[in-house]
Order: sequence, then C-alpha cells, then structure tokens
Amino acid sequence: MTGGIHKSERELTQPVDLCLPNGRLNPAAVGWSRHPLHRANLRGWGRNKRFEYWCVTTPEIAVAINVSHGDYRVTLATFFLDIARVEAFSQAEIHWLPRDRTPAMPERSGQGDTIGRGDAMQIAMRATPTGVRLEADTPRLKVALDVTDGPQFESMGVVVPWDDKRFQYTRKANCLPVTGHVVADGRRYEVGGPDAYATLDHGRGRWPYSIVWNWGSGSGRCGGREIGLQFGAKWTDGTPSTENSLKIDGRVEKISQELDWVYDRSDWMAPWRIEGDRVRLVFTPLYDRIADFDRIIVCSKEHQVFGWFDGEVTRESGEIVRIERIFGWVEEVHRRW
Repeated sequence: MTGGIHKSERELTQPVDLCLPNGRLNPAAVGWSRHPLHRANLRGWGRNKRFEYWCVTTPEIAVAINVSHGDYRVTLATFFLDIARVEAFSQAEIHWLPRDRTPAMPERSGQGDTIGRGDAMQIAMRATPTGVRLEADTPRLKVALDVTDGPQFESMGVVVPWDDKRFQYTRKANCLPVTGHVVADGRRYEVGGPDAYATLDHGRGRWPYSIVWNWGSGSGRCGGREIGLQFGAKWTDGTPSTENSLKIDGRVEKISQELDWVYDRSDWMAPWRIEGDRVRLVFTPLYDRIADFDRIIVCSKEHQVFGWFDGEVTRESGEIVRIERIFGWVEEVHRRW
C-alpha cells in the first residue's frame, strides 16, 4: 500500500458562505463540491488572498495568465511555453499597496469578471454566457481565448481549514474546452480542437504566513477516455481535507487520501512520482519554470515543471485506467506572505 492518511470528507450540494458574519470560517463550508457553491465573503485586511489562475494547453503550447490580490499586494503574471521548441518566457508586475490597482474579483467562482490593470500588462477573465473569455495584452503576449464552462462541467472545489482564522477555498477545474488564439513574440498560435484544454485554479482564503505546497494537474485523452488529474500535497497536512481528485469522462471522483510525492530537489528535471492507493503515476519533465522572489519578509520560490504523466489510476468502481502521455505540470512552491 502506498500513500498517506485517509480522510473523511463530506460532499456539499447547496450554496454556502465561506465565512461567518465575524469573518471566521463557517463550519458549514468545510467539505468539497462538484460545482462552485462557496461565496467567499472575506472580511478584514492584511491576510486575505484572492487569485484566479488559468492555464491553457494544446499539443503545441502552454499559456498561463494569473491575477492575484493579497490585500497589500497585487500581482499580474503570464507564462508561455512552445512545447516543440522548448522555448518559454514569463512576465510579471507587482503593485504594493495597490489602491487604484486593486483588481475586480468575484466572490463566487464563475459569477463575475476578474480584471487586472498594470503598467505594461492588462489581464481580463470575463464571464460569458458559455463560460469565460481570457484576455491578456503584454509587450510579448496577446491572448484571446474562449473557455466553455458551466453547470454541465464538474470541477473539484474544497475548503482546507487550518483553523477558524486561517482557511482556503480552492476550485480546480480541468478538461475544459477552449478555442481562440495566442500571439507570443509575434508568432500566432491557433487554439482549438479535442486536445486543447483549459484549467482553472480559483482561490479565496486567509493563509498562514509561511506555507509550502505541491500541485499537479493534467488534462488529455488516452485509450478513448478523457482524463483529468488533480493532486496536491503538503499544505493540506494536518487538516481534514485534500485537493486530490480524478475526472474521467467528465465525472469527478474525490480521493480523500494524502498522496506520496517523490522528487529530487537537487534535480527538478528528474522524474517525479505521485502514489496512493488509487494513484500510481510517473511524471516526466520537459521544462522547469523557476521563480525566485525574496524580499526577506515576503518571498515566493517556485519550481513549476511542465511535462507528461504516465501510469495508472483506479476509479471508485475498481476499474483501472491507464494513463499515457497526459500533458500537465507539477510544482513545489514556498510562500511567505
């Protein structure tokens, strides 16, 4: 047997406020859901974190846009990777004590626009009748993509409670259809078809000062099945929650077990392993996106590694599903914020 602690997680099926009127965690919000049910009615200032991260992958490219608001800091960021050429670039703007730079961000995932305005970067994630429109305008990257999302698509939303003052709601949605185009350094890439997928990381909460996490995600097709992989580690240790799930042919299956992540911090491009009772995967890296921002009190150290998942997963029914060359990423991030 591999993997770690098994947990008991309840599935939520009705809308719920994340916080009580006094700003502390609402106990009724703790659980997981297949659809965005949580309203992030955060209060106060200084410890709140709100972010919207989208990553779109095709056989040719991976492109990511991000808007995050940490009360005293706003970050706008983009990333682009040409998979065949293994050529990539990142861009970011940070605005301290943002005031007029404070982005518009909805309390509930999918019910409103996220708009980030910087000096040289503009990022928009606009709700549409069929999902969301992703737009970015930067010196090196132009993004115009339409993601299909809505009640017909299941996702994995979960509240992770460290205590009643520190908690996080995250919604991870993968295997979402996407069409449009991206222009990177003047080169245009068309996006669409059965192998083009969008993945969302929506987060709202109040975090500890220092935290380390792993995140792994993949979307693709193999053996006639559509496969979505969603895994996390470290940040959920000691809580009653995990952010682990599978999505097979559109149906989300929660994995309420902490998974073992095995990787070499001295060689991020060596294979990674993610294992548990229902997960046996090897991740083969292609590209390591490194970010190292350190201002003593505030820091962000990241290795986000793009590549392919291979192995097998087991459904709740006991069916074993082979995983072959599912593109995605794994990461280790350390934040002080």
